[in-house]
Amino acid sequence: MKNRVKELRTAAGMTQQQLADQVHVSSRTIISLEKELYNPSLLLAYRIAELFGVTVEDLYCLKENRELEDRQYEDLQ
Repeated sequence: MKNRVKELRTAAGMTQQQLADQVHVSSRTIISLEKELYNPSLLLAYRIAELFGVTVEDLYCLKENRELEDRQYEDLQ
């Protein structure tokens, strides 16, 4: 799922390990999130969003992701 984790982390001057420590996960989890290979639990998404002062919807580009998914379903019909 498209997200802004890397953008916000780098803007805050944080390393992947620092972010991981702040939200109680491994740096590998942060790497996977940034590469859009892993969708987080709701609680993890909330922790990251809260840390950066944004909403979960903004952090995970939910409107844009929904539109992309809707288009994929339309293509199947």
